[in-house]
Amino acid sequence: MAILELKGLVKMFGGLIAVNDVSFRVEKGEIFGLIGPNGSGKTTIFNCINNFFPITGGDIFFKGSSIKGLKTHKVCQMGIGRTFQVVKPLSRLSVLDNVTASAFCRVNSIKEAKGEAYKILDFCNLLGEKDKPAKSLPIAGRKRLEIARALATKPDLLLLDETAAGLNPSELDEAIHLIKKMRESGITILIVEHIMKVIMTISDRIHAINFGQTIAEGTPKEVANDQAVIEAYLGEEYAQG
Repeated sequence: MAILELKGLVKMFGGLIAVNDVSFRVEKGEIFGLIGPNGSGKTTIFNCINNFFPITGGDIFFKGSSIKGLKTHKVCQMGIGRTFQVVKPLSRLSVLDNVTASAFCRVNSIKEAKGEAYKILDFCNLLGEKDKPAKSLPIAGRKRLEIARALATKPDLLLLDETAAGLNPSELDEAIHLIKKMRESGITILIVEHIMKVIMTISDRIHAINFGQTIAEGTPKEVANDQAVIEAYLGEEYAQG
């Protein structure tokens, strides 16, 4: 069953068509990758799903119901969480307080919010950092904090925007493990990522776009061997035999 479906999505900024007739379905329980060159429209699609940007045309369905035009906080409350490409925690607050603040999307008391925050920090391997100011965390820690803040909203679908950017090889392995663990916990994941080790390792299916338009969709192997994707984005070295 599709948890998310985009039908003919169009987003224009004045005369610029940033997303042009993009359609895809994300099935419940899968990890669905969204790839393409810089400026191809990936983050714009995320912003349309969350209604940071009102869509110009088409429709977006979550659990079978249109969410077109819903306020951003309503989309979140329905069960769509997200991270951001540029992480901006509440820098002067502690790691614990950052996650506690996000938990108020679902709970009404400080006790409940802190209880949720402790569980999520443990899940994200951040419990030992809970009392540190968020601004003191290294990039890998801030990336995990960004995920923890999103998880505190209790999403059924999580949009991950370049979660692995800037990480070293061992941190990449930890990021892959965390993403897989989130899926195992029952969260469906739509991920934008430029690091091919991540996207090709974890994705069940991948949708590729270029200049705001779909160029391919399929399994990681199928997409990696698609000539349009190779020419637009991957390069010959990523073609899989």
